[in-house]
Amino acid sequence: MKKITKNFITGAALLVAVSAYAQNVKVEDVITPLADHSIQLTNYFDHDIHNSIDHWNKGVVPYDKLMDFYRVGRPKFALGEMWAKAIRSGSMLYAYTKDEELKQILKSSVEKVFGLVRSNGALACVPVEKQPDGKGGDLWERKYIMLGLSQYYAHVEEDPRVLKLMIAEANSILDQIGDAPKTSIRTQGWTRSGIESWSVMEPIMRVYKLTGDKKYLDFCTYLIKTGGCNGADIFQQAIDNVLPRKMAAGYPKAYEMLSVFEGLVEYYRCTGEEKWKTSFMNLFNNVKKYEITLIGNGGADEPYMRRWNGEAWDNTALEQSNPKIKRMMETCVGVTWMKLCSQILRITGEPSAVDYIEKYIYNGLIGAMKSGGDGFSYVNLLNGRKVTDSGWGTNIDGLPVTCCNLSGPMGLAYIPYVAVMQSAEGPVVNLYNAAKATAKTAKGRNVTFTIATEFPCDNRATITLDKVKKEAFAMKLHIPAWSQQTVVTVNGKKVEDVVAGQFLTINRTWKKGDKIEIVFDMRCKLIDAPRGSNPESWNYQAVQYGPIVLSRDENIDPDYNKPVQVVADANGEVKVTRVKPTLEKTRMEFIVPTTTGSIRMVDYSSVDCWKGKQICTWLPRLK
Repeated sequence: MKKITKNFITGAALLVAVSAYAQNVKVEDVITPLADHSIQLTNYFDHDIHNSIDHWNKGVVPYDKLMDFYRVGRPKFALGEMWAKAIRSGSMLYAYTKDEELKQILKSSVEKVFGLVRSNGALACVPVEKQPDGKGGDLWERKYIMLGLSQYYAHVEEDPRVLKLMIAEANSILDQIGDAPKTSIRTQGWTRSGIESWSVMEPIMRVYKLTGDKKYLDFCTYLIKTGGCNGADIFQQAIDNVLPRKMAAGYPKAYEMLSVFEGLVEYYRCTGEEKWKTSFMNLFNNVKKYEITLIGNGGADEPYMRRWNGEAWDNTALEQSNPKIKRMMETCVGVTWMKLCSQILRITGEPSAVDYIEKYIYNGLIGAMKSGGDGFSYVNLLNGRKVTDSGWGTNIDGLPVTCCNLSGPMGLAYIPYVAVMQSAEGPVVNLYNAAKATAKTAKGRNVTFTIATEFPCDNRATITLDKVKKEAFAMKLHIPAWSQQTVVTVNGKKVEDVVAGQFLTINRTWKKGDKIEIVFDMRCKLIDAPRGSNPESWNYQAVQYGPIVLSRDENIDPDYNKPVQVVADANGEVKVTRVKPTLEKTRMEFIVPTTTGSIRMVDYSSVDCWKGKQICTWLPRLK
């Protein structure tokens, strides 16, 4: 291992760093993740998670060749993110599975990377004398290196060398970036706005929470004062409720903007300054309203942001049925949106954050995943060729290594992270995948419970308390916004005041064997297309069953894109019939009535377009 300079802290200081966390947080989370390995999912989501671990994280990821970018440089900008993203998702997936083989892969790779540290303590694609390298994306890469190392340190192994490397990486940035005579943040990044460089705030704030060293907080204050990008102050724009597509001086790149605002949430945690909460909450609400589609993701190339290849905010919620769209909904955007939603859920308890996480997981995230588990689509379409490997990245020995291939597994890793969580009053159930979980009561005792269900293939779920000492505490249940008439009973007695889109808090003295039964309102709904800018997009409709978006699949229906008129009642309810899927890998298939005879529709996530077949989610309506 190369000799490392003073940027590395001493072992004694490490002890101070680890103990500093609590003192550095001014705003405590109201909902927190469970301890690692405290939940085990079964069936639906668990299949996808293990499919990715087995065939991507433990399968084809070329860890050593991704590390070569630190050794010999990169052929194009920002490729240094790739190794770090693989370590980041692998570490969180290990927290869920405790898979020893995965752990050894991660440990081996991290051990090797120590030998690539440069003389200033940084892990980087460019030599010290060329740092920071402006248009090369050096700060973006070092951001991901810190994020990957922080997840490894938190979930795989508290190796003091890893924490030292995180701190040295942060110090190298602080040594180089800032007010004169340092290099201005405004000179960094591959885009003219440089918005991606400001996203370094998130890991720098993590280092601050670990060490308590105010210089890291001061650096993030500098990042905020400089506005988050060149040519605009995106934090103030959010406070002023500027539309997302009009933010960031003409470059409203969705992935990067969300990454910057993740850092703002961390900054708010440590400062408690309410205007920053206003800023990220306004962005959150405006993205929900103007950008998120049926399947939970956003960004498109029509009609406003053609030049950004479908990766920028584009009023996508209103434009999503526009037939001129060729690229939309980058997987990196969806996963980062999901992460921001989880941050907002944790710090505010905002229930709609769960609805949007659920929407994306069931539809956009799983719908972007290759059926073999060995990667994710770069973008998703609602109509046409749903998936593609085409996008930014590189190719290693025939394997497309794109930013989205590396981000998708992180989305999967967040499923157990948010499915069941913890409040001071007791457990919080957000997602209703079958599972066994161990949380804490109000007194801090363990409570273990089972969620028995076939959801979303069935509308019932039963939560049974398996291990608990008799105690009064609260069970919080998220009631999905789409389930307008949810019925909840405890030991057979109906619970009143169940409200869609809110948390239901059940306070009582619980004992072993108590049962909560939930019946969701899974009525199938017909949804009219939004009125976007193009009148051609108005004559479409979509069908949604509970949280599941349905589509016509060319693999089973040669008339998949022919105009139809779905039959619905005055309330928009469609009387569908669930049938055995035509294809083995299809999860859900329905007979849907139309005025010209029935059609078959399947869950969006199951439609396999990797071999050229197409999909139709926004159904053209008979005129």
